[in-house]
Amino acid sequence: MVALLSAILDALDRRKNNVLLAAQAALPDSQFQAFRKIVLNELGKSGFQRELEDALQRIKDR
Repeated sequence: MVALLSAILDALDRRKNNVLLAAQAALPDSQFQAFRKIVLNELGKSGFQRELEDALQRIKDR
C-alpha cells in the first residue's frame, strides 16, 4: 500500500509542478503566490494528500 501511495503522490507532484509553472508564466507575481498557496494547500499534505492517506488506511484496515 505504501508503494501505491508513493506512486500516486509522485504523479500528483509532477502535475502540481506543471500547473504551477504554467501559472507562474501567466500570472503577476502577487497573484501567482496566492495561487501557489491555494494549490499547495488543496493538493498537499493538509489537503488531498492527507485525504488519500486516510482513505488508503481505511481500505487497509478492512
